[in-house]
Amino acid sequence: MNWCGKKVLITGAGGFLGSHLTEELIRRKADVRAMVHYNSQNSWGNLELLDSKPNVIAGDIRDPFFMRKAVKDCEYVFHLAALIAIPFSYIAPSEYIETNVKGTLNVMQACLDEGVKKVVHTSTSEVYGTARYVPMDEEHPLQAQSPYSASKIGADKVAESYFDSFGLPVATLRPFNTFGGRQSARAVIPTIITQVLTQPTVKLGSLDPVRDFTYIDDTVDAFIKVAECRKAVGQVMNCGTGEARSIGSIADFLNRMIARNKVKLVRDAVRVRPKKSEVMWLECDNSKIRKLTGWKPTVEFERGLGCTAKYIQENISRYKPEIYNL
Repeated sequence: MNWCGKKVLITGAGGFLGSHLTEELIRRKADVRAMVHYNSQNSWGNLELLDSKPNVIAGDIRDPFFMRKAVKDCEYVFHLAALIAIPFSYIAPSEYIETNVKGTLNVMQACLDEGVKKVVHTSTSEVYGTARYVPMDEEHPLQAQSPYSASKIGADKVAESYFDSFGLPVATLRPFNTFGGRQSARAVIPTIITQVLTQPTVKLGSLDPVRDFTYIDDTVDAFIKVAECRKAVGQVMNCGTGEARSIGSIADFLNRMIARNKVKLVRDAVRVRPKKSEVMWLECDNSKIRKLTGWKPTVEFERGLGCTAKYIQENISRYKPEIYNL
């Protein structure tokens, strides 16, 4: 598909995923309207790091009137805006419902009202909770093991209802754990790398959970392929590699790769999730998205880690590794 001149709205464009998706669509010459969360500092988040700047608008998905204006005249909408930090959802669960569920409702209604050609809604593998079987396909039961995952289940169901009830052309992409440059230290891989680079001790939560990590370039490619695919409308599709690794094994690998085993890894109780809330195993079955869109991961995990470590090392001043980032 030729994206040249296509009018696109990206919510959450200033975040990790959003900024990379924005960058790629600009490269493909799309007419991108990048929505960031309004703030008095007029900060555009990660968009400020891009060489080519999109048309940036600041607002809040919780405002239905703003969303109607944001969506106007757009052909494609990528809905990425959300509160995503699981630990903070224990502290402020109501804010997650307001943003992730009601915000998604506002986005869907605005897209319906304005006749948007295609909506790609962003889910998360956290909606599955701890695996009951692996690999995990889209039929796996949904388990709300944190307020965050509960809010994303709600958001997914809102998107689903707008397809079933009103015929809104919406597709849901469900990424497993994405990593890469520009990701905040809220995520586990940047947390490990920043500490290995700067601290004598790496403090982590549980080392036992297993995750399926996808490099950012592949996740961006999945968003675009889903948007281009007519058969994806009304569908939920997993995005992951099908390879699972424990947090402990990744920490050990990064310690060897960067610090030559000179850094001590310790378990920090403050970073450990409540026992019933910890998702112990996530492993993706990506056969559906492969079949529907032709997507497949192309970046090997170790190569992605190397690129991520290089980016963080070159930009370490932007991080605060001594502080636990919720």
